[in-house]
Amino acid sequence: MADLSETAAFPFVCEGGLVLNQSTFIMKPGQALELENFEPDIDGGYKRIQGFSKYVSAIVPFTSDSAEEVLMVVSFADKIVAARGTSIYQATPGGSSWTSIDSGRTGATKYSFERFNFDGNDKLIIVDGTNAPTVFNTSFSATDVSTSSVAGSKFVTAFKNHMFYAGKSTTKQEVVFSEPFDEDGFNSGQGAGSIKVDDTIVGLKVFRDNLFIFCENRIFKLGGSSSSDFAVVPVTRNIGCINGNTIQEFAGDLIFLGPDGLRTIAGTARIGDVELGTISSNVQSLFDTRIANSSKFESIVIPDKTQYRIFFTQDNVAENGTSGVICVMKGQTFEFSKIKGIRPTCTDTFVDDGDVIAIHAGVTGFVYRQESGNDFDGTAVNGKYRSPDLTMNDPGIRKHMQKVVINYKPESVIDADLFIRYDYEASDSSRPAAYPLDSLDVVAIYGTSVYGVPTYGGPSQPLIRQAVEGSGFAVALRVNDGGTTAPYSIKGFQLEYQLGARR
Repeated sequence: MADLSETAAFPFVCEGGLVLNQSTFIMKPGQALELENFEPDIDGGYKRIQGFSKYVSAIVPFTSDSAEEVLMVVSFADKIVAARGTSIYQATPGGSSWTSIDSGRTGATKYSFERFNFDGNDKLIIVDGTNAPTVFNTSFSATDVSTSSVAGSKFVTAFKNHMFYAGKSTTKQEVVFSEPFDEDGFNSGQGAGSIKVDDTIVGLKVFRDNLFIFCENRIFKLGGSSSSDFAVVPVTRNIGCINGNTIQEFAGDLIFLGPDGLRTIAGTARIGDVELGTISSNVQSLFDTRIANSSKFESIVIPDKTQYRIFFTQDNVAENGTSGVICVMKGQTFEFSKIKGIRPTCTDTFVDDGDVIAIHAGVTGFVYRQESGNDFDGTAVNGKYRSPDLTMNDPGIRKHMQKVVINYKPESVIDADLFIRYDYEASDSSRPAAYPLDSLDVVAIYGTSVYGVPTYGGPSQPLIRQAVEGSGFAVALRVNDGGTTAPYSIKGFQLEYQLGARR
């Protein structure tokens, strides 16, 4: 006979992020077995992500086929520059039209770019793996780099006042650099030159006074200040980079996708010493699947959230069926979650009036701003959270659930359902119906609430007390979000229950 006279409470905070490499039996209570379209919040808890909205209301024009992907999007000279089909266009953010600034480009499948200033004038250089590099000034007058040795380059970056080019199909292991202060000067007597490595180059990135050269199976770094002392040394000959679009400066480090997941390059106290480390072990199975099945990779960084986002595109998969991964640095640890519903073919991040703005474009032909609005341009941002299976430190005692208390931080009314599941969701376990949370009042946040909507003057992190039913030896919580309201953070839970019989 169960003794229901004794009651207990089991509180836990939401922290640790998505974990896929551990058994639910040993996971920490605050970790998540499912975490989709929620992000680990640097202020604690899991927050439903924001959406994206059109940054330019007009579609980027296509040349011959509406299925043409947008192959580049970049902010330059207070405009948005986009490449689609055989042309390049510019538009004003928030505008409703595009203007052609270059045409007749053939064979391009992906663009790279660099904003630079060698002579006091801002410029934008683009490469596409086929055509000659093209330089735009702030009036969007276009000039092609004339030297044939860099035509067809896939990668470009400015370093020590030289322009570096790489990725040409006929010289995949070579980096060519220009004369100082001249992106179109290649006279070796004036400081131009080339450097060869022993692996196929997939990306270039300047970081901490070095140019890192990422290859398929190796990583090098180039140091020095001019052609007279440029020198390349290996960082590692054991690990390479899957795709150069995944390389980002993140939280004072470089992050990139290796064959075994996300990795960082971290400098130690000794100058020139570099350590490599895998950071994605908690979600390694997710990365293994995406690396094997994805054809395109993109990434962005959201600095104020210490957040890196990587996106995977699978051919013939709908926009809402694609996925990405969020990586958040919290202290010295990394927490992860999944994104579903964003399919970029190109991205850019830039600063405008002190605000970091992340944009992307894709198969729809529009340019979007991320971290904008509460939906994916009209499509719901459906979020999912599932806790581990919680035994409250005693798997042999049946728990008769009475109440679930949710500590959360709202911005509006929550459009979500709470589910409680028992005994590892076995087919014969109790499965109570959903408990809607959208009918509950939200306590006001001073300075942001609308008068007459929530209750004014209450705490910024109120509690939802939800009576529940059912019993089991293990209990799991699910939250499914409707994706139509403002983001909110789930900070933690408290399970209140009565003790039953021991099995």
